[in-house]
Amino acid sequence: MQQSLSTQHPLIEAIRRRRSIGKCSADVPDRSLIEQILEVGTWAPNHHLSEPWRFIVLSGDARDGLGRAMGEAAAAGADSPEAADRARAKAITKPLRAPYVIAVYAEPHPAELEIEEIAATAAAAQNVLLAAHALGLAAMWRSGELIYTPEVREYLELPESAILLGVLYVGWPAMEPPTRQRTHSDEIVTWRDSESAR
Repeated sequence: MQQSLSTQHPLIEAIRRRRSIGKCSADVPDRSLIEQILEVGTWAPNHHLSEPWRFIVLSGDARDGLGRAMGEAAAAGADSPEAADRARAKAITKPLRAPYVIAVYAEPHPAELEIEEIAATAAAAQNVLLAAHALGLAAMWRSGELIYTPEVREYLELPESAILLGVLYVGWPAMEPPTRQRTHSDEIVTWRDSESAR
């Protein structure tokens, strides 16, 4: 007999309480913690066990390289030399907001539907975020136009077939988790229990 899952269940509470925390302290978490949250990521559901998720962990000076790539991409889209300098200077510092920047991408299996490989990789990223929360780490999923540029792909040395989903900033929190609200599921769920309900 199935039992109802209490709304106070630790997993449910962790999902509800996890927040994106964009401000990290200068303290660097031990590498073993990052390895642990990435291992949890590999337990995401995926069709035919294709395991399409891939992670590139940047720390230390490697973040500077990503910043330079983002800076050049930002400058290329500016409409004047002055605007290019401002855009470059702003973008260069972005990867320095956390001691670890984890690029998350899908390496689709040729026999699988691409959308399913992307969905599985997104589920892996969510697992990483939840594991980070469970260990008291700050984590934030970032994407945006600069992340998807050729400059960033080249710096990360991504295969041509790779689909980059974004980067996860991870470190120790330097701020309180923000308060957020969500639309109640009653407003977004449609229930159908028979054909006559259509």
